[in-house]
Amino acid sequence: MSYTMNRHILRWTIIASSFIIISLILWNTYIFFQNFKAEERIKMQNWSFAQSELLKSETDENVDLTLKILSSNHTTPMLAIYKDGSLGTYNNIDEKAIKNPVTVKYLIEKFKSENNPIDVYYNKEIYYTIYYGNSPLINKLKYYPLALLLIIVLFAAVVYFFYRSSKIAEQNKLWTGMAKETAHQIGTPLSSLIGWTEILRSEDVNPSYLLEIEKDISRLQTITERFSKIGSIPTLIKADIVKETVESYEYLKARSSTLIDFKIEAPEHPIYVDLNTQLYSWTIENLVKNAIDSMKGKGGLKVSIIENEKDVRITVTDSGKGIPKSLFHKIFEPGFTSKKRGWGLGLSLAKRIVEDYHNGKIKVLHSEINKGTTMQISLKLIP
Repeated sequence: MSYTMNRHILRWTIIASSFIIISLILWNTYIFFQNFKAEERIKMQNWSFAQSELLKSETDENVDLTLKILSSNHTTPMLAIYKDGSLGTYNNIDEKAIKNPVTVKYLIEKFKSENNPIDVYYNKEIYYTIYYGNSPLINKLKYYPLALLLIIVLFAAVVYFFYRSSKIAEQNKLWTGMAKETAHQIGTPLSSLIGWTEILRSEDVNPSYLLEIEKDISRLQTITERFSKIGSIPTLIKADIVKETVESYEYLKARSSTLIDFKIEAPEHPIYVDLNTQLYSWTIENLVKNAIDSMKGKGGLKVSIIENEKDVRITVTDSGKGIPKSLFHKIFEPGFTSKKRGWGLGLSLAKRIVEDYHNGKIKVLHSEINKGTTMQISLKLIP
């Protein structure tokens, strides 16, 4: 418990620290951007002051200094508009573009949205107004926080998916080990049961009793094969989905409560798919048992097989308590269960068997609270 709590605290500490670091980086970037803009404005104010001085200069010495200041702007786009609206001087703007009055108006509005205009005075009156935009460097800096944020998000996503993949791989390894160990543990008493069956047969026990015992032994052998296949790539063979579904249905029906009204709708002709019969019967068993649990051992259960042009769909419908729509996907997650007892692995295993091993689909087709649920499996047909 202490170890889990420490990991939880460490995780949130790392998240909080990362958030604080990201916030500081973005804030400092914003401050740097604003300071740089302030420097740009000071530069343009000096430029406008030089223009004013040029207008009233009387000595060549002052003119030379002023022209030197005016010629120092190589980056910031600007244009000067006289009081009557005509274009005066301009700098760092394309020669062809500036000849178009529409472009000039557009630039004025654009520059006004980026920086406040600066008025140039002559004889205490506004001589013209300087409109200036952001330099290329400022425009690049403007998108720097977004680029930085995107890099951080991508990095966080990579870390998250790496952590999630590692965790899933660890869980899969654990489940595989547990499944194979379970198969091994079942094998020993199963061999003993087979031996005892032979002894009972020699003692003239009622053959019908032995038949039922042999069915359950066969079932245990099937379960052992299922668990031994977890973690391995199963072998798929061409099989009749109708036959396999009916056999699983009949077995479960014979061993379920008589309060369950079982029904099945299946075509008379065979329908062939690529199938691992042991794992498929396990999936049907999980769906039927979940349906029975949902109905609390009493209600109607219907299994249907519907053939389409490209696939076959197997549905299991119950009259149980239903599933909220918000949980349609969550019920397939490992560990999720609405029951007081259980590991929450049945539907997770069913999803893996259908989608990972058989390249099919499994989903909640329909569900209403207190009315029932329909689960659907879709598998591709083969000739």
